[in-house]
Amino acid sequence: MPATDTEDSRRLPGQDSGRTADPAADRAADPAADRTAGGAGGSGEMASGLDALESPASATGAASRRLLAKAAPPLAALALVLALWQTAYALHWSATLPAPAAVHGELVAAWSDGTLLPSLGHSLLRCLIGFTASAAVGVPLGLLLTRLAPLRTVLGPILSSVQSLPAAALVPVAVIALGNSEGAVYAVVLLGAVPSIAVGVVSAVDQVPPLLVRAGRSMGAGGLRGAVHVLVPAALPGFVAALRQGWTFGWRALMTAELITATPLPGIGRMLDAGRQSGELSLVLASVVLILAVGVAVESLLFSPVERRVLHNRGLATTGR
Repeated sequence: MPATDTEDSRRLPGQDSGRTADPAADRAADPAADRTAGGAGGSGEMASGLDALESPASATGAASRRLLAKAAPPLAALALVLALWQTAYALHWSATLPAPAAVHGELVAAWSDGTLLPSLGHSLLRCLIGFTASAAVGVPLGLLLTRLAPLRTVLGPILSSVQSLPAAALVPVAVIALGNSEGAVYAVVLLGAVPSIAVGVVSAVDQVPPLLVRAGRSMGAGGLRGAVHVLVPAALPGFVAALRQGWTFGWRALMTAELITATPLPGIGRMLDAGRQSGELSLVLASVVLILAVGVAVESLLFSPVERRVLHNRGLATTGR
């Protein structure tokens, strides 16, 4: 017994009497410890695998897949339209229908001679100014109509009637009243967009639950404060839809005004009119392609992201949709 005590006292403090200096021998002698070490190693490998899934490369790949999923349907639709167009041209279904390559050639020629970018820029600038002015008039007008019932009774049918008028009917009125000038073009845009925005704002406010308005009023948010802090935030998705519709009406009205009036700064509508007068259907279709491209770009890059963000903030949609 004394000898045993002496041998135990000679061991280092960190050494165990049942362990050897070889870790492999220890694991072989103790299978339970080996299983424990294996389990810890497996957990570590799983954690490293999860970290790899959350790495920047995988996040970039997921974002690329989402982008591809969003871009695939419109690209497929465009390819289908071009295929049908080329088929109709190849089968001579119309004697005047040009090939898609001819329309592309018109766009390239307009780019080369320096008329494409100025025309596109003038049209976009006009529509931006006209849409901004229309929103500045239409949104307050719509809110005013929701607060004053007599004014809504008088102006509501007028706005609806003007909204239903085609832009071609508004151009002669603006030209006779303001002359063949830029003012006539902006007047047509205002007449096309303001009624649409005002009617859309009225519709958005009408869809706000009355219980929400009463709850805000009971908490002291009445009058102007109620409109700012309760009514407008609740109707914000409808406001975005009203502005989108106003842009659409204003863009159409602008193209009609540029087509009919003779403004000092030519736009896409002037290109369309030049193709009509010369009988070049390829130039007409090239102008139509530009008009559609601008409409799709504004819809995809401006209004759709804003609408998704507004709906997401209200729990009505996800940002990844």
